[in-house]
Amino acid sequence: MSTLVALNPTAQEFVSKPLKMFIGGKWVDALSGRTTEIRNPADGTLITTAAEAEKEDVNFAVIQARKAFEEGSWARMKPNERAKLMLKVADLIEEHSEELAHLDTLDYGQPLSTTLNFPVAAADNFRYYAGWATKITGETHTSSVPGEIFNYTRREPLGVCAGIVPWNAPLMNAVMKITAPLAVGNTVVIKPSEETPISLLRLGELIQEAGIPDGVVNIVTGHGATAGDALASHADVDKIAFTGSTAVGRKIIQNSAVNIKKVTLELGGKSAHVIFSDADYETALQSASNAIFWNSGQVCFAGSRLFVEKGIYDRFLSDLAEYSKNYRIGNGFDESSVIGPLISAKQKKRVLDYMDIGQKEGAEMLIGGEAIEGELDKGHFVKPTVMANVNNDMTIAKEEIFGPVVSAIPFDGEDEMINLANQTDYGLGGGICTTNLKKAHKVANALNTGNIWVNTYNITEPNSPFGGYKQSGIGRENGAASIDSYTEVKNVWIDLN
Repeated sequence: MSTLVALNPTAQEFVSKPLKMFIGGKWVDALSGRTTEIRNPADGTLITTAAEAEKEDVNFAVIQARKAFEEGSWARMKPNERAKLMLKVADLIEEHSEELAHLDTLDYGQPLSTTLNFPVAAADNFRYYAGWATKITGETHTSSVPGEIFNYTRREPLGVCAGIVPWNAPLMNAVMKITAPLAVGNTVVIKPSEETPISLLRLGELIQEAGIPDGVVNIVTGHGATAGDALASHADVDKIAFTGSTAVGRKIIQNSAVNIKKVTLELGGKSAHVIFSDADYETALQSASNAIFWNSGQVCFAGSRLFVEKGIYDRFLSDLAEYSKNYRIGNGFDESSVIGPLISAKQKKRVLDYMDIGQKEGAEMLIGGEAIEGELDKGHFVKPTVMANVNNDMTIAKEEIFGPVVSAIPFDGEDEMINLANQTDYGLGGGICTTNLKKAHKVANALNTGNIWVNTYNITEPNSPFGGYKQSGIGRENGAASIDSYTEVKNVWIDLN
């Protein structure tokens, strides 16, 4: 029997009561009184309940955010003071990192080996953008207009910025939509997934403890079809940032048209991971496995289309199948677990259905499928799965599965591979394994995707822009790109004559 790590006592206390929303600096129930059950995907047990926001609750949150922006101190606060408060939040995240990691593992199932990294990254993100608060600058421009003209630009905050985040890596996804807008003086209304609101609500307490003024950060919990739609279509929201499926992203764009609000979308992916025969073999095995099985494959940029050069295709897939056996499947609080559950029974069924479709279309399942041994039958567990003999016309090569399932496609030469890899509606991530530097640069330049990893995978940092080509999204998050997307540029002309 496995020995499970005990739930952090503060985390246990936090989920021992129904969870409220954080609006205008106060913790409130939904106006309707409705709540949503939050269940543990590892065993289906009830963790707690969260307030279920509807349109009226979202409107209240937007009103509080607007009031804090127009009448409050945040936008007019000295940049170094904003930075100090954001640094205080970072310190509190770090101080409570184990608790936050435990809440994520409890809420969406992933092993502590994964979730313990997220508070560290979240604190880094707050510190990175705290640094930006004192570095927002305009420019001066020369003018060809006769006379003495002083022509300059200034960057100003947008106003009320909304964020809608998914259930995979809920804490980190939320932080990426809070820090940049705060750094430049915006206020925020953010909605987590109805399935994974817990760690973000605990972060709300830390934000309050740090002294961020009331109404600057507001957290509404509820379903996408109600609370999410209300945020995207709200006429007093100036910007919306969304991470999730491409289908929902299209709806976000439609809803945003009400006031032509600015939109940043980080959407689905079907990323190509390319293994050349000259790659360091062990590095390639590790990279291919990590690219698709990390976080149980619930990653938008997962390397789910595995292109392997024909000379090593059969051997590599056989070894990848064997390698995948090293990934122990189990409860996230078992320190030996590497693969946790999928988020829900619905998602598990969706992933298993794709496996069936793949086999019906001619793919071969080398290893994988449903994990139902012993205690795993109570949760939403799926084994690491390798599908061989796949081609680009198959459904499993075209559609995002969002589970630990890799579709392996053989190729013969760089040009064929580039053509095959780019035959997709998506363009979020991509990987290349080769020891030939010239080849690495050529292929990296040719792949139509926003992020490329060479002889590694899954690396992101606050200073590096992240986003996708084609139907994988609009705009970029992280780095200076987020500063651009959360500010307006005003051009001022002054006649000095």
